[in-house]
Amino acid sequence: MSVSVPLYQAKAELFRTLGHPVRIRVLELLQDGPKPVRDLLKDIDVEASSLSQQLAVLRRAGMVTSSREGTLVVYALSTADVAALLAAARRILTEVLTDRDELLAELRAGGQDR
Repeated sequence: MSVSVPLYQAKAELFRTLGHPVRIRVLELLQDGPKPVRDLLKDIDVEASSLSQQLAVLRRAGMVTSSREGTLVVYALSTADVAALLAAARRILTEVLTDRDELLAELRAGGQDR
């Protein structure tokens, strides 16, 4: 008998997977389409072994797929929803940072507390 994981726990695990800057950068780069590891290495300033480790985490989580093209290993987003999630994160950050900028401007102007 298998015990299913509650949805909130599965979501937490997904977000933990996204909790590393190299993994986020890989996903961003793959939004433009599949890329071989050598191209990812050129665009991300990490050691090959570190990139390999992070790609394995993303692959195990089902966020990327890998395939062989001759001697190259090529990675791709597993679904367009990964790109949509990154776009949503950008929108949320833009909103949060805009609110902070407005608050900072008010503080600097000596505005009254609301």
